[in-house]
Amino acid sequence: MIWLIAAFFVTALLYASVGFGGGSTYNALLALSGLDFRILPLIALSCNIVVVAGSTIRFARAGITPWKGALTLTAIAAPAAFFGGLTPIGESTFLTLLGLSLVLTAATMLLPIGKAEGEPHRWSRYMPVVAAPLGYLAGLVGIGGGIFLAPILHLCRWDGARAIAATTSLFILINSLFGLAGQIIKGGEGRFLAAVDIGLPLIVAVAIGGQLGSLLALKFIPQRWIRWGTALLTAWVGSRLLFAM
Repeated sequence: MIWLIAAFFVTALLYASVGFGGGSTYNALLALSGLDFRILPLIALSCNIVVVAGSTIRFARAGITPWKGALTLTAIAAPAAFFGGLTPIGESTFLTLLGLSLVLTAATMLLPIGKAEGEPHRWSRYMPVVAAPLGYLAGLVGIGGGIFLAPILHLCRWDGARAIAATTSLFILINSLFGLAGQIIKGGEGRFLAAVDIGLPLIVAVAIGGQLGSLLALKFIPQRWIRWGTALLTAWVGSRLLFAM
């Protein structure tokens, strides 16, 4: 359990440093530890909520969140996340989707993020269409979906980098809340209590790691180094999960 707590701490620190929650990696670490796959999303989504809640509040207080666009995307994705959490899924399908999500996550972390220059791309108007499937995947597998949303928003020049980070943070937070609600209803009281029993020390670890990541890491380490390190960690965990099946 000690290695798992340490791994969750490092994951939260890295992901929070680049504005994400880390749900996919939490899930994979839990899967590699041999836990019942049915309780993994409960723990991972709870950790997601803890990590991104602080950054969401900070963005809002700073007046960075573009509320109209962010709430539109989130309002479309949240019900889909709830239904994703309710959807029954087999272990092999769950682990395959999780492993593929991790590999894709690593790829998105390596995409360059430039400044938003010029008018938004015409594809930006179709972003609400993308929100629903990302929300469903978030609830089904126990991730926030923001790791996929952010690079799409950047490629479409949807808004400035800070506004996209604020939108992604809100997106992850609300999707994780709705996905967790669906997972709790699907699993029942027994599975929820099992997740609480295992997850409490992990939630404490990500709370500390997430705060350190968002407040300290970016002051001392270039963000591109953190992104590359996070991508390598994610790719390694995802590859291990896929090859272990």
